[in-house]
Amino acid sequence: MGTMSYTVAVRALCEFTAKAGDLDLRFTPSPTAQEGIAGHATVAGRRGTGYQREVVLAGEYKHLKVRGRADGYDPAKNRLEEVKTFRGDLARLPDNHRALHWAQVKIYGALLCRERELEQVELALVYFDIVKQKETVLKESHEAAQLFEFFAHHCEIFLQWADRELAHRDERDRTLSGLTFPHQDFRPGQRVLAESVFQSASTGRPLLAQAPTGIGKTVGTLFPLLKAAPAKKLDKIFFLSAKTPGRKLALDAVRTLMEKQPDTPLRTLELIAREKSCEHPDKACHGESCPLAQGFYDRLPAARAAAANHAMLDRQRLRELALEHNVCPYYLSQEMARWSDLVVGDYNYYFDLSALLYGLTTENQWRVAVLADEAHNLVDRARGMYSAELDQLTFRALKRQAPAPLKSAFERLNRQWNALNKETDAAAGPDAAYRVHDQPPAAFLLALQNAIAAITDHLAEQPAVLNSDLNRFYFDALHFNRIAELFDDDAFIVDSVPLTPARGRPGSRLCLRNVVPAAPLAARFDSAHSTTLFSATLSPPGYYADLLGLPDNTAWVDVPSPFRAEQLEVRIQQRISTRYRDRQASLAPITALIADQFQQRPGNYLAFFSSYDYLERALAMLRDQHPHLPVWAQQRRMDEAARQDFLDRFQESGQGIGFAVLGGAFSEGIDLPGQRLIGAFVATLGLPQINPVNEQFKQRLGALFGDGYDYTYLYPGLRKVVQAAGRVIRTGDDQGVVHLIDDRFARPQVRALLPAWWRLGGG
Repeated sequence: MGTMSYTVAVRALCEFTAKAGDLDLRFTPSPTAQEGIAGHATVAGRRGTGYQREVVLAGEYKHLKVRGRADGYDPAKNRLEEVKTFRGDLARLPDNHRALHWAQVKIYGALLCRERELEQVELALVYFDIVKQKETVLKESHEAAQLFEFFAHHCEIFLQWADRELAHRDERDRTLSGLTFPHQDFRPGQRVLAESVFQSASTGRPLLAQAPTGIGKTVGTLFPLLKAAPAKKLDKIFFLSAKTPGRKLALDAVRTLMEKQPDTPLRTLELIAREKSCEHPDKACHGESCPLAQGFYDRLPAARAAAANHAMLDRQRLRELALEHNVCPYYLSQEMARWSDLVVGDYNYYFDLSALLYGLTTENQWRVAVLADEAHNLVDRARGMYSAELDQLTFRALKRQAPAPLKSAFERLNRQWNALNKETDAAAGPDAAYRVHDQPPAAFLLALQNAIAAITDHLAEQPAVLNSDLNRFYFDALHFNRIAELFDDDAFIVDSVPLTPARGRPGSRLCLRNVVPAAPLAARFDSAHSTTLFSATLSPPGYYADLLGLPDNTAWVDVPSPFRAEQLEVRIQQRISTRYRDRQASLAPITALIADQFQQRPGNYLAFFSSYDYLERALAMLRDQHPHLPVWAQQRRMDEAARQDFLDRFQESGQGIGFAVLGGAFSEGIDLPGQRLIGAFVATLGLPQINPVNEQFKQRLGALFGDGYDYTYLYPGLRKVVQAAGRVIRTGDDQGVVHLIDDRFARPQVRALLPAWWRLGGG
């Protein structure tokens, strides 16, 4: 133990030891990252020629290594500067924020004095107003001995915690090295998957793993990473999922893995979205409004210490601990992300623009392994993360009730928006339902940035005012502006859709649509030691590698199915067309097929259609011609209880047909083994709708990858078909039938994209 060292960044050290008082978000959001970088550059540009920017500093105290990067040092003045950009009234900066800033510059000062053998140094906090381009400089002179004492005091506080963490890490690695598989043997295919994940962790190569449902993918990916963690010096493992059921499976898998070795000190944290974990949604995040924000940092050390004693910090346990210590559950979970070994959460925590886990990883230089469950969802989710839109009619409604200080900025933005509409009407014609722009409109963006600045200043001046409509537009505008900064011709489409209100002047919805999220995601993959993307449907792998920005050395494994071809009868109904023009004619043969199959083998079936309209017409005909058949149907906008009622109809001894929409809540992620589901009808290829947006995607993807139609329509559609059909066979004992209803399923190109273990027959 005595020889082990602990490394911490200056910022992380100060946030741990020097934060006190209220949680207070009123002075934020601060300037954007781009504005902050520009502000730092402006300050540095005003200094003399000998001024040193971004000074790398490091030092040790006992077995604690402290490192960081000070903003600037002027040798002529012997002045070390910490620059903080802001907007609004500096007097509103909370005292505990300024105390934290002073702590940082003092730690940097101690490191500088030791490294350069200085007896004293002048320290300066430079607050730079990005709107007025004005500096407020606060200066203090310190003897080196004073700074060394300050440094030692904060290091001692941190070491009390760090020594516990070193002991925890040592014991964690010791016990994980001896981790045994929780079951008597691997399921068929599970060992292949586990070995591939272990190899990925060993080499650092990303892995795309196509692994069929039913082999235990969650345990099969977590076990090898936990086993590899000690030897590969992994600081954290992130298990990321698109949906809540995936996160629940991960937590259950951890419990299973730890059953045989309950003394393993593995801290597992479940991250929950802010809106789902907020105890006081009607209050703002500061001490004068929310009781859990008042004195938050004074109570955080005890709450953090208590949480660190629990191996499983799931949503319920974390909430209980937070409320016991009278702190906010959401911000306690954010803190515990720093101190947990395995973090389970949504994709956005690592992959989106302001991802918490990605930010912590880069800031602390963690060595992490990332698992992305049901990774076929990541393309669409990532496109959503890096897309943005603004609605002019919603903005106009906000403009009418805007506070006086915002009126002129809002008027300018509306004028630019109207001018953009007029310009696109002239180019595309006033009746065009969809307009594509070459670039984000510069004049509009400038007006938007001015509106953002005005709102930021207003919120800084009126911190107690809660206006949900204004806040919503503000965050939408900030996001739009940040996406515009990422714009490049290949990865994005800029378009606008006309909006015609019942009364008043027409407007538009302006969109920045991400087509290829490869560039921002590539940085995420680079920052991880290893990444495994796994799903039952990742074919063809080149499609996912291209769109997600996976590096050229990414490994691919297609895990053989544990199921036998004789378990599943797959019949292609090639005499029926489900194309849009043929749908009315398809209803009679589809309903006859469903009725005949049910008569031959009564039981529970799912019937999937491409839209609610198609579903409702088929359901009406079935009820009319076969009124004795028990049927139930997915409804638009079902809540959680209604979805559960739909699934509860699939009883082990039940009989009936559930009608559902392909790509919806019931076509993936649900488990109906045995007699709960014995067959499915898929009356569509699942192809996305042909519309102007998708046609633009096809054109762009064709130019980039040469397969515009396949990348836009065929691959996403067949993925949904295979996912839906995958509901039927869930265990090695299941028997079932799948009817693929459309003549196009017989095409060689389509058949090649269906699972290799299916034995395809005609209908």
